[in-house]
Amino acid sequence: MVKHQPLQVYERQLCLSCLTGIYGCRWKRYQRSHDDTTKWELLWSLILLFTFCLLLFWCYFWLEAHNDYNEFNWLLYNHSGAWSDSTVPILATTAAGFTYIAFLMVLALCHVAVGQQLNLHWLHKIAVIVALLTTVAGLIAVNQVWGQEWDVVPISLQATGPFLHIGALAAVTALSWVVAGQVARAEKTRVQMVVLLLYFGVLLGLYLVPLSITSPCIMERTELKPRPDVIGHQGAPMLAPENTLMSFQRALQMNVTGLEADVTISVDGVPFLMRDSTLRRTTDVEKVFPDRHAEDASFFNWTDLRQLNAGQWFLEDDPFWTVHTLSEGEKREMANQSVCSLEQLLALAAPRNRTVVFRLRRPPAGHPCHHSWINDTLETVRSARVPLSLVMWTPDEDRDQVRRMAPELLQTSLRKQSPQALHQQGVSRLLLRYNLASTQDVREFSQSNVSLALHTVNEPWLYSVLWCSGVPAVSSDAPHVLKKLLGPVWLLRPAEYCLIWVSADLVSFAVVIGIFIFQKFRMSGMRSYNPEQIMLKAAGRRSSQDVNIMKEKLIFSGPPQ
Repeated sequence: MVKHQPLQVYERQLCLSCLTGIYGCRWKRYQRSHDDTTKWELLWSLILLFTFCLLLFWCYFWLEAHNDYNEFNWLLYNHSGAWSDSTVPILATTAAGFTYIAFLMVLALCHVAVGQQLNLHWLHKIAVIVALLTTVAGLIAVNQVWGQEWDVVPISLQATGPFLHIGALAAVTALSWVVAGQVARAEKTRVQMVVLLLYFGVLLGLYLVPLSITSPCIMERTELKPRPDVIGHQGAPMLAPENTLMSFQRALQMNVTGLEADVTISVDGVPFLMRDSTLRRTTDVEKVFPDRHAEDASFFNWTDLRQLNAGQWFLEDDPFWTVHTLSEGEKREMANQSVCSLEQLLALAAPRNRTVVFRLRRPPAGHPCHHSWINDTLETVRSARVPLSLVMWTPDEDRDQVRRMAPELLQTSLRKQSPQALHQQGVSRLLLRYNLASTQDVREFSQSNVSLALHTVNEPWLYSVLWCSGVPAVSSDAPHVLKKLLGPVWLLRPAEYCLIWVSADLVSFAVVIGIFIFQKFRMSGMRSYNPEQIMLKAAGRRSSQDVNIMKEKLIFSGPPQ
């Protein structure tokens, strides 16, 4: 007697083949499996998840650190002696790595959604380890070279926190489709309970996250303080070469309230504007004085400094990617810029009643002005015939003597101190990096009549956060960008934010419950059908050209009769 097994018809499953093929190089049907994922592969899935989360944080850090890219490049220049925009390769590799790891994560979730066994290919495993180690090495390097920049993460969350919360809530809500399917397919109750507890624990945490979100931009509109004044840091260095007359003129066109510069003293006692300790980066000293290009800038006399071109480097290096926006006339003017003196800067700012703040670098040992640098600079300021009430004096050395000689100067400190300590020193102004002053610090300084200015603020989101915090002034490389802001990027009343929060949680919970109920009925319905009957029905609706028919198998249960 011969028994015939029902005819089995297999449809092409191109999507499933691509899914398992790309993720685990399992292109054939017999290579796939609906069995539980092995513990070894589960471990690799956790490594993939950890790498994804780490790269997500790394990407977020570099996106928010955009405010300080120039500072980062300058730090690397001081370490290596060679100027380059190092953020470009970092951003390129970060974007490529994150895209790749995110793609693998999507493939892994699709495997779980369709009930396929996870089996990451060994080439992907090597790539995941490389991405993980590279990211960890990057984190360590940033911590050593630029550790203070980590503060940008909690500060940026004051601007992005409410929106990241909504995005994370939407992502986890969408993930309920995969979780509900996995729970419905699981045969062990213990597995179902573990998955449910983990998922709903994360969901509950997201529902309550707004309790820990604090932002100065969640406030009543009537409590918003006046717009912070903008000081042009090195003029407008995104539009013209830093610390040149053209740069400061551009800043004044943006209606800044003050100008900030870096001052060095020449060998013949002339204070001039220069940020670096050498002249290599911002002048053509290697061409004019090839034997002295590595020499400290303060060992040049003013006559030699006037021979140097301080603008051509900007056109060649294009440090802010803005040269393409300049007209031919602006480029010609820029190419003829020379080193600017402190006296020239004061003469430019005084007629427009603009404040001038400068950081004074002490000449190295062996310099003629090494001991007299304070008196030499003070004499230049006093002889410039500008109102001393427009000059913010920052050096701490011999401050009492300076106050006696020029009491009209605005005594300014670059070190964070208590209001009481500042008053004892006769200091009325404070200039700090933006990460060194919290909202509480801003409030205390304001109540103590200490005028606070924060640097360097280039991004609209950071300017908005400081505006909402009540900061009276900021120093910026991008006054042309901040000028366009008519108000904070966003401002929400507490009642409005509470309504958005509660509404998002309720909608998310309703969607999650609906998905779990739908998946339960969907999976139970699929279990009530015989897969072979489904295949036969599908074959009855398709022509022979659309399906591949396996040969009929003959099963002999006994000897032929």
